[in-house]
Amino acid sequence: MKELWYGGPIYTMVQENDKVQAVLVERGKVQETGPMEQLKDKADTFVDLKGAAMYPGFVDSHLHILFHGQKLMRLDLSNATSAEEMLALLRDAAKNTPSDKWLFGEGWNENNFVDKRIPTIQELDAIRTAPILLTRVCHHVILGNTAALQAGGISEDTASPAGGKIGRDAKSKLNGLLYEQACNLVTNAVPREGEAYIQDLVDSLKLSIEDMLSKGLTGAHSEDMSYFGKYMNPLSAYKRVIGEKHHFRVNLLRHHTVFEEMMEANVSFDEPFIEPGAMKIFADGSLGGATAALIDAYSDDPTNKGLLIHTDEQFENLVKLARSYNEAIAVHIIGDAAAEQVLDAIEKYPVAKGKRDRLIHCCVLNEELLDRMTNLSAVIDIQPAFVPSDFPWVIDRLGDERLVFAYAWKKMLDRGLMCSAGTDAPIEDINPIASIYAAVERKKPFAAHEGYLPEEKLTRFEAIRAYTYGSAQAIGKEDVRGLIQPGYDADFSIFDRDLFAGTSEEMLEAKAVKTVVAGRIVFSR
Repeated sequence: MKELWYGGPIYTMVQENDKVQAVLVERGKVQETGPMEQLKDKADTFVDLKGAAMYPGFVDSHLHILFHGQKLMRLDLSNATSAEEMLALLRDAAKNTPSDKWLFGEGWNENNFVDKRIPTIQELDAIRTAPILLTRVCHHVILGNTAALQAGGISEDTASPAGGKIGRDAKSKLNGLLYEQACNLVTNAVPREGEAYIQDLVDSLKLSIEDMLSKGLTGAHSEDMSYFGKYMNPLSAYKRVIGEKHHFRVNLLRHHTVFEEMMEANVSFDEPFIEPGAMKIFADGSLGGATAALIDAYSDDPTNKGLLIHTDEQFENLVKLARSYNEAIAVHIIGDAAAEQVLDAIEKYPVAKGKRDRLIHCCVLNEELLDRMTNLSAVIDIQPAFVPSDFPWVIDRLGDERLVFAYAWKKMLDRGLMCSAGTDAPIEDINPIASIYAAVERKKPFAAHEGYLPEEKLTRFEAIRAYTYGSAQAIGKEDVRGLIQPGYDADFSIFDRDLFAGTSEEMLEAKAVKTVVAGRIVFSR
């Protein structure tokens, strides 16, 4: 059965302004593109776009799908504007949380608080004696009450683990904050086994994928394998949800703590909808939590250079492990010191021919680091929404000199680096239109200025291509995905307006009207 799509602007994304009148699809693949008159006699059925604009499938190149689903189900703290407002939300949630259940909250960000104050452990203890566990927007810092810390075996005498820090107040008493690897002490204490737990993951996953499909996303590259008990827990949830039930393409990064176990077990992945991804490594933390590793100290804290998660030797050994299985690595890099550590290792142990490493975030670089990146077989995985989220507070944190190579997406593209685009959801809004706006305008919507570091603005074509062709490049699939061309997968994102027309603010109003994966309409508004 051959199906012809027509009736609106169809952007191939092969090059800027490249459009076709119609697309012929059969068995999940694009068969032909061209004029309506040329293709209409070859079709068995017709789909009229009715003026809607069609693009290759938008793919979020870096996020945490299950965490996004959990955020949709848990207490949302992202809009709190003060410590008091955050506490008020917790008091209300505590009334409806059974005493034998943990109370989870997601997305607090003290940089958005008028008082910049983080609630104390004593304030949390006053709300609830059962565990409270609150994840900061960056997911590199958590805040817990005494019960949560005790569940993780943390007492006043507990020393900070390697690559992490247990927070303390001015009197050296526990303040409820845990940074980087110290978070694992408590998160690992949360019950994560049994059929009921897997069903909870299935519910979160369904909610997350349905939300992504409604926003025009046909796929995503996600890192979930090490946070939900044994890796088979999240993998089982994916296999139950994706495929015939939910057409959606997911590339699953494998965290280094489970990578070798998964490789040795020769895990199956139900391709082409569930695909194995690179080995994931965290090199450092976040700028918001002041744990990103910097070569020079933070401008607003001369005593702090952030945290490297691994020693140089440990990181090298992780790279060697990936290479022993002929696999690429995908590395979380925020600070320039982390970038330096990563580049030293992958220059010494390059990725196999035909594979690409993935350098995720790369928020703070310098000219030398950027030059070194151009010589690698690697994709830079950018998150444009970090700019309106992190500015203006990040200016004080980094200082003017470092800003020249901060969030430098345009410099990357101008030097020929391949860039894919994602949101790091639940860290940022999962809506791709919001990210495209952030890449193009580098400010919050309707803000009355020219954008932060405006010389780094991308064109709409560059931003959209990072979501389509760039995301395909990130997994070496650019010969079958990311463009609308004969032989490519029939994955389409269809919006109610032309994303290249009108102002950027008008573009923000765009809604997905249809999402198509392998030729099947999986969402229709």
